[in-house]
Amino acid sequence: MAPNLTVVTAIVTLPFIAAVLSPLLHRVLGERIGYAGALVAAASFGLLVTQADSYGTVRASWIPALDVGVQFTVDGWGLLFALLASGIGVLVFVYSARYMRGEDGLARYYAALLAFMGSILGVALASDLLLIFLFWELTSVCSFLLIGHHTDDAESRYSARMAMLVTVGGGLCLLAGLLALSVAARGALGGVTFDLTAMLANGEAMRTALRELGLFVPALVLVVIAAAAKSAQVPLHFWLPNAMVAPTPVSAFLHSATMVKVGVYFVGRLRPLLMSPEWVLLVATLGLLTMTVGALLAVTSTDIKELLAYSTASHLGLMVAGFGFDIVYGGEAGAFHLLNHALFKAPLFLVAGIVAHEAGSRDLDDLGGLWRDLPVTAVVAGVAALSMAGIPPFNGFYSKELLFEAAYEVAHKAGGLAWLYPAVATVASVFTVVYSLKFLAMFFGERRAPKAEVHRPPVALVAPPAVLAAAAAVVSVAPQLAVDVIVQGAIDATAVGEANLEIGLPTHLTPPVAMSAVAVLGGAAAYPFAGRLGAAIGRGVDAPVPVRPRGWYDWAVSTAEATSARFGPLVHNGVLRTYLTWVAATGSLLALAGFATTSGTLGIDGLGVPTAVAVVLTTALLAAVAVPVASSHLAGILTLSILGFMLAIFFILASAPDLALTQLVVETLVLLIFLLVLQRLPSFYSDVRRFVLARDAGVSVLVGAMAFTSVLLTAPGPGADPTSIATYYTEQAVPGGGGANIVNVILVDFRAFDTLGELLVVATAAIAILVLVMMRARGESVADRDADPIFEGDDSS
Repeated sequence: MAPNLTVVTAIVTLPFIAAVLSPLLHRVLGERIGYAGALVAAASFGLLVTQADSYGTVRASWIPALDVGVQFTVDGWGLLFALLASGIGVLVFVYSARYMRGEDGLARYYAALLAFMGSILGVALASDLLLIFLFWELTSVCSFLLIGHHTDDAESRYSARMAMLVTVGGGLCLLAGLLALSVAARGALGGVTFDLTAMLANGEAMRTALRELGLFVPALVLVVIAAAAKSAQVPLHFWLPNAMVAPTPVSAFLHSATMVKVGVYFVGRLRPLLMSPEWVLLVATLGLLTMTVGALLAVTSTDIKELLAYSTASHLGLMVAGFGFDIVYGGEAGAFHLLNHALFKAPLFLVAGIVAHEAGSRDLDDLGGLWRDLPVTAVVAGVAALSMAGIPPFNGFYSKELLFEAAYEVAHKAGGLAWLYPAVATVASVFTVVYSLKFLAMFFGERRAPKAEVHRPPVALVAPPAVLAAAAAVVSVAPQLAVDVIVQGAIDATAVGEANLEIGLPTHLTPPVAMSAVAVLGGAAAYPFAGRLGAAIGRGVDAPVPVRPRGWYDWAVSTAEATSARFGPLVHNGVLRTYLTWVAATGSLLALAGFATTSGTLGIDGLGVPTAVAVVLTTALLAAVAVPVASSHLAGILTLSILGFMLAIFFILASAPDLALTQLVVETLVLLIFLLVLQRLPSFYSDVRRFVLARDAGVSVLVGAMAFTSVLLTAPGPGADPTSIATYYTEQAVPGGGGANIVNVILVDFRAFDTLGELLVVATAAIAILVLVMMRARGESVADRDADPIFEGDDSS
């Protein structure tokens, strides 16, 4: 059974509607608005459950000729991600209702959080490339607002801008990659389309078309860069630890379960389409590198949320690496770990918020023995941290074991340097165990905390992480149940071939089991030396050779700001002429560059201009040349009018009397306006510099070349068939619009709202100009009255 378009649309739009209503809800409910947000998330979750058995694609066309519309696809992969976003969203909203009590800007906070959830649901369910890009960018915008929630804090603003620049920069790469896919689809699918479902269904044809166009590697690299920016992959991982300045519920929602998973989700989505040797080399290597670097940096951290941030980057690398391998175990590892990571990392962030809230610190060096004061929180942290470490039989072990299977099988098949894959995965897992135990240590040992008395947290803070930890425990005890209920569908959607996951505790020794044993035992043995390891890694990061991407980011931003400060006065000097020069020159250069890269050479085959038209256009050309050399303002204005009237005559000769009439009316009005303001203009300004003349002449030639090229490339030839839109207007002008003049019918009937909008814009501009003129006249009269009088005999002049 196909999904219901109304239901799927409601799943995505409900959070946005609630976001718009947030200010009103905050007025009515006050701080209890968090529970309203939880109801919205629960509604989306419930509607998603109703579509669990309804895989398929639904579409509502908007511009059929361009294949633009709203299209959603419900399959196992999208359903898993959407259920995680809405289900964890319920718990995060409940947690926020208590955690954010007494904070300022709650209406703004919940509006951004709801809009963010809607954006994630859109990414998960959309299958139109334009719609995917829209929701992708909305997640970046909402993340910017949430990370920068504390607007009066400089670090918060800095971190929000960092996250925005990195993720939006990745979004631009995504746009370029999606456009490359749409270009290839023209040849592979027989026409322009943005339908990702159709591309995935014709993967072989798409890959062939991409390679024939030379776009396979560029599209692959662009998509991977976009995913790396979103999912904090090396070297674009540095924004994630800085984003921990956000409120803890934001960190739990955005930076463990949803936003940072968007890149992983899209890698999994495109895996069947772009799988190739280049994919394995790039994606698997990137994932394992991030897995290792994140684990090393987590060991150096002493701040709870910073440790969890680096560990998040590491586990995201695990998922990316899994999807990078071209065997069945890789896709299974990526899909299963998406679920497992959300179930253990979100509660860990919420636990970090409880500890900071009740114990008064996030520094691990100041915390210890907290199980005595926070027993339930300690149990939750124990389940989640051991899952994060991959200790059997906790749920994180199963998906990490699948990654070891994939890495070993790929290495065994390829040999050579491919053996680095299982080696690196094992080393990274050793450090994963170290930092997991380091996090868990704050609940054991001698009691220490900045606060003398640590209070028990309220139920609203403990219940959400407890629910998630319970879910992780269920998956730990019955992993096959989780696979059968939700994970297998996600594996099927991301698999390259047939995949049927059977999961459980190992019953005999295999190389992957040995890798797990080395990771667990090695991590436990290395934990007593965690302090020395962290110090050594820290010295390596702070070495004279700059290896921190954040340093390069700061340098790039500061350089851009300094360059902008120097360049700004050249563009923004308050002179209208300067603004017009830059806009016209830049726009023309970009247009010509686009024509040069996509259209090749211009072809002019026999213009066939009638004698009358040639005479009129020659006169217009002479008038255009005469304008800049006119001896006075009046002569220049009259010469310019000759050019306008010649264009009106040209329209008459081209059988367009309505356009000619419009041109005559406009030209006459413009001439009258020029003559009226002529008396306000000085007869002489100053001597014109040669540089200014050369600059203006160059810009004029550039704009003319752009217009000339645009007309030649876009205007159809004399023998060309009319477009589908032109045919429609011609056929429907009389029966649909009641008029034989097609242009008039288009303006006042088919595109009446466009015309009305243009009239409103013109009217608004006219009123604004009238107000400015009246204010200037009033100001001049006031200035004349307030001027100091000059008495007879005064020396002032």
